[in-house]
Amino acid sequence: MFSSSGDRSFCTSAPAQNTPRSPDKVWHSKAEQGLDRELAAHPEAKYPIDTTKVYTLAELIDLAQQHNPETRVTWEQAKARAASLGIARAAFYPTLTAVALAATLRTATLIGEYFHRQTLGIFEPTLHVDYLVFDFGGRSGAVDVAKANLLIANLEFNNTHRKIIFSVSSAYFRLLNAKGQRQAAEVSLKNAQTIEEDAQSRLENGLATRPDVLEATASRTQSDYDLQAAIGAEDIAHGELATSMGLPAETQFQVQDIHELPTPTAMADSIDQEIDRAFAQRPELMQQVARVRSAEGSLKQARSAYIPTIGFSGDGGLARAYGQQDLYPGHYAQAEVWNVGLQMKWTLFDGTRREHEIAEAKAEKRAAEANIDALRDQIGDEVWTAYSNMKTALRQQQAAAALLAASDQSYEAARESYSYGVRSQLDVISAQKTLAQARSEDVLARTQLLLQVADLAFRTGDLIQIQPPKAIP
Repeated sequence: MFSSSGDRSFCTSAPAQNTPRSPDKVWHSKAEQGLDRELAAHPEAKYPIDTTKVYTLAELIDLAQQHNPETRVTWEQAKARAASLGIARAAFYPTLTAVALAATLRTATLIGEYFHRQTLGIFEPTLHVDYLVFDFGGRSGAVDVAKANLLIANLEFNNTHRKIIFSVSSAYFRLLNAKGQRQAAEVSLKNAQTIEEDAQSRLENGLATRPDVLEATASRTQSDYDLQAAIGAEDIAHGELATSMGLPAETQFQVQDIHELPTPTAMADSIDQEIDRAFAQRPELMQQVARVRSAEGSLKQARSAYIPTIGFSGDGGLARAYGQQDLYPGHYAQAEVWNVGLQMKWTLFDGTRREHEIAEAKAEKRAAEANIDALRDQIGDEVWTAYSNMKTALRQQQAAAALLAASDQSYEAARESYSYGVRSQLDVISAQKTLAQARSEDVLARTQLLLQVADLAFRTGDLIQIQPPKAIP
């Protein structure tokens, strides 16, 4: 028996899960350390990638679909729903069970005025069968629910791929924008350095003033500052793309240059066609339709509870026994045994449980139908917004291209006029800054157009549609 002091020491030393003693300090425990060890046993997933290869967007998407953990999660969930469907269908088959009974007993049986001792030893192997013959919709309703849940899981798997494809695409275009901004900043820095060198040369020849050189130097340092910011943005964009592909952020690989990608010049379809295609392809909308099916199956199950069920059960086997009375010689015996029954079960009263189950199933069905309307409105708004953004991006890209061409001509003309002494140093620096801004806007407009194209395909569900092969002439 423990003493009071022994009890206290035992409780103090025993490991326990307790709340933090005060709210002003960080809480750590041995249990947390155990979790750290378990987490270390699951290292971050990596897969080989060629650092010398220049990857296209399609190749990056393929790698992400193979290795992104989110696809594995939804895939396993779909497999679990498929197993649930198998469980529901198994209810249509009989259950066969092997049963073996072994027993020994001794009793005292009163015969006349004396008790006579009886000893029995029994071994009885049998087969037991249970089979629900009729339930008038209960099992079929459960199968309908399982089928709908499997369809929902499969559509969620497709939707996960849609999200991953768009995530990789948007990260890819953001990286191309960052690369393009860095390249534009490098060109701008070279131009600024050239202007600074020209100003210094003209100062040495007495054709420029000290303020001209200082202005050119300030412009060059600003271009250098912009370049460093662009390099940092490119590093961040590269890490985001690697993460979306299921790789560590520091993984190095190469992608296509933005100038290698074609850009659209016009809208392919009308807004009505885009919205109609979205209604036919968006996995979330199809999931809501499947949820209506699931609710209908649940309603079918609930209604079947008002109807009697008919079930069959039986046992069949052999019985082998040894019996002895008093001290007389014992004997062995063997015989066939069986027991068959047909049962009808009908619930007459259950405290209005069935009524509430039907009301619940009806409400869930109406909610799923309402969600279809709500989601259709949401999808229509998303497609309209994406369509409008793409049209705007298309016009902006065309305007940015024209601005770049005009700025480049203006810069060259300013430099030429400056060399003839017609324009001032400030005019050249101003033209150089305008050209740098035009380069940046041209890159941004191109990548924004490609991003809006991907966004429209994401909103319509085109990203997960398999295009039919083109006929070979």
